[in-house]
Amino acid sequence: MTPGFGSLMQDVLWCFSQVKGTIDTGVTEADIISTVEFNHTGELLATGDKGGRVVIFQREQESKNQPHRRGEYNVYSTFQSHEPEFDYLKSLEIEEKINKIRWLPQQNAAYFLLSTNDKTVKLWKVSERDKRPEGYNLKDEEGRLRDPSMITVLRVPVLRPMDLMVEATPRRVFANAHTYHINSISVNSDYETYMSADDLRINLWNFEITNQSFNIVDIKPANMEELTEVITAAEFHPHHCNTFVYSSSKGTIRLCDMRTAALCDRHAKFFEEPEDPSNRSFFSEIISSISDVKFSHSGRYIMTRDYLTVKVWDLNMENRPIETYQVHDYLRSKLCSLYENDCIFDKFECVWNGSDSVIMTGSYNNFFRMFDRNTKRDVTLEASRENSKPRAVLKPRKVCVGGKRRKDEISVDSLDFSKKILHTAWHPSENIIAVAATNNLYIFQDKVN
Repeated sequence: MTPGFGSLMQDVLWCFSQVKGTIDTGVTEADIISTVEFNHTGELLATGDKGGRVVIFQREQESKNQPHRRGEYNVYSTFQSHEPEFDYLKSLEIEEKINKIRWLPQQNAAYFLLSTNDKTVKLWKVSERDKRPEGYNLKDEEGRLRDPSMITVLRVPVLRPMDLMVEATPRRVFANAHTYHINSISVNSDYETYMSADDLRINLWNFEITNQSFNIVDIKPANMEELTEVITAAEFHPHHCNTFVYSSSKGTIRLCDMRTAALCDRHAKFFEEPEDPSNRSFFSEIISSISDVKFSHSGRYIMTRDYLTVKVWDLNMENRPIETYQVHDYLRSKLCSLYENDCIFDKFECVWNGSDSVIMTGSYNNFFRMFDRNTKRDVTLEASRENSKPRAVLKPRKVCVGGKRRKDEISVDSLDFSKKILHTAWHPSENIIAVAATNNLYIFQDKVN
């Protein structure tokens, strides 16, 4: 583990490492990053975008000439994961946008990942090829079939070196199982199954079987007019293959045990914080909707993100969270205008660091927040090309709510709500973070003396 991994403010100075993406002011919709995910070793970093593409970055080996310069991430493979489709029965366009990417642990030389759009999950194999066979008997060097009567000598094919090629091939396509839009996929710790969740149902799949899935949660009422909540996110426990959680638009989290019944309609645990009546407003229900839920690496805690806060729940205590962190409480007075411009419906994600001691989540104006669970300190940092000099230390940012604004503060009225950090990822064992800002991917790491 990296020294100082647990104490964020005292030991870690975050500095700029890389930025990927174009500098153009005009952003193409297809280039907007919609998901970011490190693999289990942190050697690979995958992004998905609204154009249905997956870009995988690989960490370069550290240079002996520059021991202080740690390996940078460079493009390893780019492929089109999903194409736009049309549902003729419902007269609906199905976007190609990649909603989620999840890596499978590496078993051999190849890498495997799941990617999903609104309707279809695909299992991709990413593998390298640096040799090609030559000397076929039935084909010539151009690949044309030879006349069998002309073959007089039996040749033994040989493998010749060639330039390295990285190939991405779809190994499985899991389709036609979701009526509503898929918002989550999660790989089980048995590595044989995974689940996909949409607004009203959660399905369990086996990686080997594409034409059948098991419905494990169904909250669709008989009469859709009685619908009061939807599923917003779902995740398997990192160690117990029978346990998973899902969150709802009402701000509740249900923990289910698949050993109790085939259909997990009855939850094993129900996490909900009682609402303070004095804070009740027109926007209460909207801002309490949970946009992301994540188990800690230890499996002891659950982290949830709603519009204004990040909460940490202990699995053994259902009646209230053990920690609540205010992400951007200064927006509480702006909820009316955020409702009018639809920003109040933005779905922010949250991530743990490798030791579960620090949590990170995004905000507006390309700001992102970190909270140290041990020291209770927090910091606001900015993903900006203005700070993009190599090894430049990120300066903490402060938002001024009212009164006199200091020189280094930014007024809440001048925040840019079109620049938002919805998707972030943290390296599983080092202080390296990936932050998606519209069509750019920023990579930051702790400063090495």
